[in-house]
Amino acid sequence: MNTHTELPSNMGLDLVRATELAALSAGRWSGLGRPDEAEHAAAGAMRRALNLIHMDGVLCQGEESRRGGGAMFVTGEHLGDGRGPAVDVLADALEGGRLLGGGYPGALSVVAVAPRGAIWNPRGVPYMEKIVTDAEVGAALAPECMDAPAAWTLALVARAKQKEVRDLVVFVLDRPRHADLVAEIRAAGARVLLRSGGDVAGALMACLRGGSVDLLMGTGGTPQGLMTACAVKAARGAMLGRLSARTADEAAILRKADPDASRIRTADEIVDSPYAFFVATGITDSPLLSGVRYHGPNAESNSIILRAETGIRRTIVTEHWLAE
Repeated sequence: MNTHTELPSNMGLDLVRATELAALSAGRWSGLGRPDEAEHAAAGAMRRALNLIHMDGVLCQGEESRRGGGAMFVTGEHLGDGRGPAVDVLADALEGGRLLGGGYPGALSVVAVAPRGAIWNPRGVPYMEKIVTDAEVGAALAPECMDAPAAWTLALVARAKQKEVRDLVVFVLDRPRHADLVAEIRAAGARVLLRSGGDVAGALMACLRGGSVDLLMGTGGTPQGLMTACAVKAARGAMLGRLSARTADEAAILRKADPDASRIRTADEIVDSPYAFFVATGITDSPLLSGVRYHGPNAESNSIILRAETGIRRTIVTEHWLAE
């Protein structure tokens, strides 16, 4: 498959309609403590919108290996009306369900698209180690950072950004598996931003210029890692990613896979095409995007579109008419 097939320049605007509708559906559930129901509503709205787009889309990585029957989108699912360009699709109607359930900041609706075959597609290993930062660090983020002590990587990033290590902010998912990493970061003198979810939101804050986070570190979902690579590529940021086996079964899958499967990859190696789009709409407030606002028969949403071909970043505020 030709991974350098050009995509329509307005595809981002088509995709953002899907994330907007998902966000409008999920936003009604904010703070209710029922993230599964919120995700179900959001996924239905997103799927309906995606299927109206002129594209021959295939979901290249779902979450069934991590969530089993609870996955809203499943690997191999066809999306679009089948009449447009052949594309890989990554979709997360509610990224940060725990955040939404508690009414916390950082929940997003996200879609990424690239030409068919362009997005690396590992199967059966649901988690990925990631380091993400912005264009200031660029090529200085070397593969050695993945296995180096956190202090070494933080010193490298601080030097590239012309900052003191103590002025760095590092986004880390608040998980037991990250206890040692958090301790290392704090021992080095950097500050930690812990969140119970929102892996992609954290990566966006790290890779976009002017973000409130200097880098993301730790292990999160593989589909979210692939989405992040689309965003990082479009933002001209820097990323390292490597599959992470957390159980014996996942380790066995990695051993049987292509020997190349577990190597460290950059965003350009994860997304092998200049023609990629990443779009996201805020569901709850975050430093990057405002959450959905409801005003009687109207609602307001805030979205971002990143286009890898041009490096252009568009921020959109949309007013929606909700009345029947």
